[in-house]
Amino acid sequence: MTAATHSTLFPQVPGVPDSADAVLEGLDPEQREVATALRGPVCVLAGAGTGKTRAITHRIAYGVRAGILQPASVLAVTFTNRAAGEMRGRLRQLGAQGVQARTFHSAALRQLQYFWPKAVGGSLPRLVDRKIQLVADAAAGLGTRLDRGELRDVTAEIEWCKVTQTIPADYPYAAAKAGREAPRDPTEIAHLYAAYEDLKRDRAVIDFEDVLLLTVAILQDRQDIADQIRAQYQHFVVDEYQDVSPLQQRLLELWLGDREDLCVVGDASQTIYSFTGATPDHLLDFRARHPGATVVKLVRDYRSTPQVVRLANGLLAQAHGRAADHRLELVSQRPSGPDPVYTEYTDEPAEAEGAARRIRELIDAGVPAAEIAVLFRTNSQSETYEQALADAGVPYQLRGAERFFDRPEVRKAGLALRGAARFGGNDSLLDDVVDLPSQVRAVLSGEGWTIRPPAGSGAVRERWESLAALVNLAQDLAAARPGATLADFVAELDERAGAQHAPTVQGVTLASLHAAKGLEWDVVFLVGVAEGMLPITYARTDEQIEEERRLLYVGVTRARERLHLSWSLSRSPGGRHSRKPSRFLDGLRPGTTPTAGRGAGGIGVTGGVERGVRGTGTPAVPRRTQRSPARCRVCGRTLTDAGEMKLMRCEDCPSDMDEGLYERLREWRAVQAADSGQPDFCVFTDRTLMAIAEARPDSAAELSRIPGVLSRKLRSYGADVLAICAGQELDGEIVGD
Repeated sequence: MTAATHSTLFPQVPGVPDSADAVLEGLDPEQREVATALRGPVCVLAGAGTGKTRAITHRIAYGVRAGILQPASVLAVTFTNRAAGEMRGRLRQLGAQGVQARTFHSAALRQLQYFWPKAVGGSLPRLVDRKIQLVADAAAGLGTRLDRGELRDVTAEIEWCKVTQTIPADYPYAAAKAGREAPRDPTEIAHLYAAYEDLKRDRAVIDFEDVLLLTVAILQDRQDIADQIRAQYQHFVVDEYQDVSPLQQRLLELWLGDREDLCVVGDASQTIYSFTGATPDHLLDFRARHPGATVVKLVRDYRSTPQVVRLANGLLAQAHGRAADHRLELVSQRPSGPDPVYTEYTDEPAEAEGAARRIRELIDAGVPAAEIAVLFRTNSQSETYEQALADAGVPYQLRGAERFFDRPEVRKAGLALRGAARFGGNDSLLDDVVDLPSQVRAVLSGEGWTIRPPAGSGAVRERWESLAALVNLAQDLAAARPGATLADFVAELDERAGAQHAPTVQGVTLASLHAAKGLEWDVVFLVGVAEGMLPITYARTDEQIEEERRLLYVGVTRARERLHLSWSLSRSPGGRHSRKPSRFLDGLRPGTTPTAGRGAGGIGVTGGVERGVRGTGTPAVPRRTQRSPARCRVCGRTLTDAGEMKLMRCEDCPSDMDEGLYERLREWRAVQAADSGQPDFCVFTDRTLMAIAEARPDSAAELSRIPGVLSRKLRSYGADVLAICAGQELDGEIVGD
C-alpha cells in the first residue's frame, strides 16, 4: 500500500479541529516545536518516517487557525503534484483552506501566465510537454545524427544545464567540473544545446525548465512585479529541500526578497537526484545563510520496526562525506518485528521466482497485495519480476508506468460517474441505492466492476483493479464525510487527477528505488542488491558511490514491518558466478565485517531543537593530486583538449585505429548497456573505444593506461575488452557482467 492510502485527501480523523490548540494535539514534542515556530527562518531536519508532512501541515494550520498567518499569504512548495495534492487535502481537513500548496513549476507557471502580458506583452508562448523531438530537430539542423539512446542522454544534459543555470558556451567546463560523463563530445553538446534554444525561439515555444528561468528573469528585471508577488506571499514552506536545484533556490530567494519567513524541510541522507541538478548544499548551508534560524530535528520513526531502523542507521553509519556528517540517528517508535532477511540466489530468474514465491505465501497468509513492494535499481530489472509474479498468480502494478487517471478504463469510469452525478435521478441503476459507495458500485458495475475479481492476471485483471480502486476511494470518502454525494466524489476525483494523486490499486507494487521515494509498504523486497547494481557500475566517484548508498537507504526505509534483501550470483542460469553482494551490506548482514577504511563512525545527530545556531562553514576542499602533463603518443605535443587526451594523440595526427575492432567493441558495449539499463556512454564513451581500438592492449596494465578506463571499469569490463582485442569470441554469458 502506498503512502497515498495512509495519507489520502480525506484521512480518517474525527473531524476538523475545533480550535488552534486542538491542531497541536497528538504531535510529539519536536513536531510541536515545528508547528509553533511561526516566525523567522526555520529548518526542519526530518529523518525517514518521522512525520515531516504531518509537522509542516499542522504548522501551517496552527498559524492560520491562531490568526498569525493569513491563508492567502502562505505558499507551500514541494516537488510532485501528488505531494502537493496530499498537502492540500491535509490542510483542508485541519481547517486551513485557502493555502496555496503547489510544485515549484506549478507556482511559477501561474505567476508567469499572469505577469507575461505586463512584463513582455502578448500571450505566453506555448509550453511543450516533451522536449526530445525538439532536440532531435535541432540535431538534424546541425547535420548530427543521434540514435534513440543518445537523443535521450543529450536531452538529459540540456535539462541539467538549465536547472544549474549553465549556458551553452559554459557546458564543457561545467560538465567537467561536475564530473559528468557526456554522451557526446562536450563541445558538440554545447552546439546542440545552443541550436535547441534557437529552435525554441523560432517556433515560439518554451519548455519545462523555461518556466522557472523566465519567472526568475522577470522577477530580477521588474521590481514592481517582484514587489507585487512578495506582497501576496509572505510566508513560505519548502518540502524535500534536499532536492532543490540552483535554479529553484534562486526562484525561492526572489520570492522571499529580504524577508526570512521561511520554513524548509529535508533530509540530506535522502538526496538521490543529484544527476538532475538537485543538491543538499542549500539544506546543509541553511544555518550559515540564516544564523538566527530555529533548527528542529525529527528522529522519532513512526514507520518502521526497530529491526528495519537498525539496518537503516547501520547503512548511514558506514557512509562518509558531507551528508553523512549530518545524518540523523532514527529511533523507532514501533513494536519489535522480524529481522531483515538476506537471501542469495544462483541467477536472476531464480531470485525473481524466490521473491514471487514468498509474496504468494504472504498473500495467502492474509497480507494485502497492495502492502507489498518489489524495489530494484533500474527499470530494466522489472520484466523478470513481472513474469515471475504472473506465473505465481500474483497481481501487480508498475509504479511510474501509465498514470492512473490516464488509463482508458479510469477515464471511461470518470465519464460514467460524472453523468450519473448530473442525471442520476433518471438512472434505474441508482433507484435502490442511497449511500455513496453503493452508488459508485452500481455505476461501475456497468463498466466491468464485479464483487469478485476475475481469475488470474493480465489486462482484464488490471482493468478490474483500477475500478476496484475507485470503489475503495468512495468508501474512504463516505467514512470521512458521511454526507458526501456522488457529485462530491466526482469533484474529489477531479482534484486527485489534477494532482496525479492516484488511489491504491490492489496489487504488488513494482518500482525502481527512485520511483519509490515518498512511499511505504508493510513488506518490501529489495532485489538485485549486488555489486554492479548497488552501487551501479557507472558510479565512479566517491560522491556517486555515496549517493548509491543513500538510494539503498531510501529503499530500506520504505518498509514498515518486513524487509527482504536479495542478490544473485549471475545474470542467467548456468552463467559464471561472478557477482558479489553489495559492499553496502558489509558489516550489516550476518557473518560480514564493515569495509575497511570507510565510514563516518559514531552515532548520528539526535533529535531536538537548536535556536540561533551559527553555521561553521563548509569543510576545506582537499587538494587535488598533481599529474604529469599528457602528451601525444605520435608527435609528443602536450595535450590540453579532453577529447585528444582520451585518444592520447592530436586530432590531426594519423590514426592507426582498427575499424573492425572498434565496431566489435561498440556491439559489445550496446549489449552491456542494455543488460544494465544504462546509456551506452556510461559503459565507455566513443572516444575511449577509439583509443582502445588504436592501442589494441594485450594486458590489463596496458588497458588501464588508456584514459577513461578507470579501476572500476577495468574490474567490470577489462576481461571482456582484452578478449575482444585478442580476437576471441565471447561465449555464453558476457565476462565481467
